[in-house]
Amino acid sequence: MVGSRWRIIGSSKPVFADNYRMKNKFSLIIFFLGLFLVFGTVGAAESSPARPTPVILEEISRLLLSSQFDDAVALFDAIDPLDAASSQIRLLKASVLSSAGRNREARSIAEEISAAEPNNLDVLFLLSVIEGASGRDREQRAILERIIKADPKNVSALVNLGTIHFQARSLRNAAGFFDQALDIDPGNLTALLSRAQIYRLDRDPFNAEVLLNTAVSLYPQQAAPYHERARLYKGAGFPIQALEDLDKAKDRDRNDYWIAMDMGNTLLELFRKDQALIEFERAVALRPSDFLAYAYTAGIKDDLGDFDGAERDYEILAMLKPDYYFAFEGVGLHKMKRGQWLEARDAFQEVYRQAPNEYYYALLAAASWMRIDMAGPRQFLNQAMAKAKRDSMEYNMLRLYYDLSGRVYAGENDMLIKVGQESNVETKARMLFYLAQYYDIRGNQNLANRYFEQFRELDCQYLPEWRLNEWILAERGFLPF
Repeated sequence: MVGSRWRIIGSSKPVFADNYRMKNKFSLIIFFLGLFLVFGTVGAAESSPARPTPVILEEISRLLLSSQFDDAVALFDAIDPLDAASSQIRLLKASVLSSAGRNREARSIAEEISAAEPNNLDVLFLLSVIEGASGRDREQRAILERIIKADPKNVSALVNLGTIHFQARSLRNAAGFFDQALDIDPGNLTALLSRAQIYRLDRDPFNAEVLLNTAVSLYPQQAAPYHERARLYKGAGFPIQALEDLDKAKDRDRNDYWIAMDMGNTLLELFRKDQALIEFERAVALRPSDFLAYAYTAGIKDDLGDFDGAERDYEILAMLKPDYYFAFEGVGLHKMKRGQWLEARDAFQEVYRQAPNEYYYALLAAASWMRIDMAGPRQFLNQAMAKAKRDSMEYNMLRLYYDLSGRVYAGENDMLIKVGQESNVETKARMLFYLAQYYDIRGNQNLANRYFEQFRELDCQYLPEWRLNEWILAERGFLPF
């Protein structure tokens, strides 16, 4: 029975937003090909015998299916002038221009045709697509509603209206439009996938799976049905089934970034880090300017001991996503490991700037700074102390470092007593680590090592200081590399 394996249904974020432009682009290509078929039968007899218009249009269609949009646009110049002047061919050209992202040119042609043929629903649909590509959702919606008023069974308009409501998180309205589209055309792929996504978000995996099974059976060579079904299975706690579908999706489209990302995440869930890294690196190759995959490759490389690779990926991540402070955290930790103290200081200062209530980053910045200039962070520490609660452990540790920057050791014994009495394991662990750093800066490596080891005994592996502590102990011979 289909639903017998369902137990607990998880949730995952919809990815419709990321795929929306691409889906619109390919729906436009399908729209174009439909018009091509009409013109191919009607206009063939009047075309130039040297190079008939239908032959050129067939070549254009091949270029479109391989996303060679500019080349497809250029081929319109080869069409017989009499054919090229027809509203059909001009509409086809506008469609291709829109698919190429040249919406200003596409709009100009479409509006000329619409002025002469105001009831031409194909032109109106193209104008709606252009409005959507331009971010003018209200105008797009108005045009689509006009089409539906004239033709209540226009599936393309119903699907795009559903998409607009989906984007606005109006799931009930979106579901209504997709249901209408499926009543008219039960095999419409976009409607099947979109309605299944809404069922998934509504925690109704049974109906979602029914639609996705239908999509898989109707479009066995398409990647999207397998990909969406994999998301359903993964969110429901069935990573093995998800991975099987993702393998099929990958076989059908090896250039899809999100398939690679989802495969990586699923493999991580199955504790297959080596294989997950391969998929995340494939995602990097597909979109080298997208930050997200680097967040995974950097962390996995750290876990697998590829520290040079991890550092490089953290640096790329920080460059691509400068407001993602965990990237700078990774950079700072690796720079401390290398003894590149100025670079470490700068990275941790950036983290602290973005997360001003996380005083540990101020301590990491100061600890790096004092390795090359004992007095350097004095003003920086004073500013951090001014924002911290005076009775907090963080304030007291900042004060200890502030005094150290002035070569004063007055608060050391009090801090040792406070750390010994601390009951919160995480706070105690961090204080031990920064005491170890404090003594290391002072040159007392024996005491530093004692506190580094005491930090390790508390086993707070989720703290960023943990990795640095492990590196330090390994370098000093207390742990194997």
